[in-house]
Amino acid sequence: MEYLIRFVQVHETFRKPEIEALATLANFRVEFLDYSECSPFCTLRLPNEAAARALMSRSILSKGIYELWGSGATYEELHEEIHSRTSSQWAQYNSCSFRFDFDTYQVTRSTLEQTEIIESCSYLGFNGRIKMKDPEQIFRIFENYDHGTRAPTRIYFGRWIAASQRHTINDYSLKKRDYISTTSMDSELALLTANLSLAGPGKVFYDPFVGTGSFPIACSHFGAITMGSDIDSRMIRGKDGLDIRTSFRQYGLADKYLDGFISDLTHSPLRFGRFLDGIVCDPPYGVREGLRVLGTRDGSGKEAQFVDGKPLHLHDNYIHPKRPYSFEAMLVYLLDFAATHLVDEARLSFWMPTANDEDVYLAIPTHPSLDLVSVCVQPFNKWSRRLLTYRRRSDANIRENVAPIMREEPKGRTVNDLNSFRKRYFQGFKASSDHTDDGDGSSRNAPDSKAEPPSV
Repeated sequence: MEYLIRFVQVHETFRKPEIEALATLANFRVEFLDYSECSPFCTLRLPNEAAARALMSRSILSKGIYELWGSGATYEELHEEIHSRTSSQWAQYNSCSFRFDFDTYQVTRSTLEQTEIIESCSYLGFNGRIKMKDPEQIFRIFENYDHGTRAPTRIYFGRWIAASQRHTINDYSLKKRDYISTTSMDSELALLTANLSLAGPGKVFYDPFVGTGSFPIACSHFGAITMGSDIDSRMIRGKDGLDIRTSFRQYGLADKYLDGFISDLTHSPLRFGRFLDGIVCDPPYGVREGLRVLGTRDGSGKEAQFVDGKPLHLHDNYIHPKRPYSFEAMLVYLLDFAATHLVDEARLSFWMPTANDEDVYLAIPTHPSLDLVSVCVQPFNKWSRRLLTYRRRSDANIRENVAPIMREEPKGRTVNDLNSFRKRYFQGFKASSDHTDDGDGSSRNAPDSKAEPPSV
């Protein structure tokens, strides 16, 4: 059966991968018949109406899905196709209450024009009551226009099946959340990441750069059991009685959160073994905060210090020493960690930056145990960030021997030495008067790499 999805015209490179991921999650095949990032209308073939409802039960970038009754370049073509494809169905809706809606993209139709077009569909012969609120059936006419044109390039007619879950974005908005920081991922992108990584009931998901918990919250919304870690102990411990658990309680998801712990990925305390169903994260790539790991700059240890007879590092408010680290080297750790901790077919989704004036500035990393599933791009002014999603292959499908990765210690002392994107951002993307780089990883007036404006 053929259906039409009405997308929102934002995050265009995310839309098709989201639908493909949701089809994978629901275990059915989707065939795209007509799709363009320049249009909010997409036609596709699905097994049945239940499959269409399954997609909308989680979709964030859709408005709704419709059973496609016909399409054409003109209204004459549209009416002819409606006749040829659906005339046998008309009788079953003859006595249903109904209404007609109108949806145009890039053009506005007057009420009179809409009424005339709707009345041209009178041959359908519906005799039921017209109800503008809660009718049994909703039929919609869609017009797609190219920018600056006065005639539609394509017209569609469909019967409404289901609305999407786009309203969930507002439910989890950072503006309403009790515990956030300047690097909290906004709810729309967090929910999209959860969809692309196939978060769902009965699965365990982990965020190794958890911050204030945006990704675990999104994954738990879809039923996953989640946990996270962060090198910044303040994120885990919280402040003024607020922490990640506060947000989980706020959304009624407290039973979905295992716990958070202080760690960095290069010193992970998690047991070695494949038990995770998903990893989602946004590593700090240096626009707002330089990437750091546990340790001292010169690699030497420090003499133990005691307060009230107790080692300083055992006190609750102890902050461990940290040193700058390479973002590219961290990606190697991340992919290797995913390969050794994800079960078969499980997914890794993470964000990484790139410069818009170069085809490839930070190359997409690869691993013999992981297949790249999708690359979604969020553009900014002179740079953009990509959401990369990988699938863990089964061992039987890995063609080359996977030996432990021999990691060389990154060369450099400051965050600019170790992170080429950060250095290029501040040298090439911004005028020197727009920021002040202190060279040790701190910066002033740098735009936030993750967040919508803080609500406090």
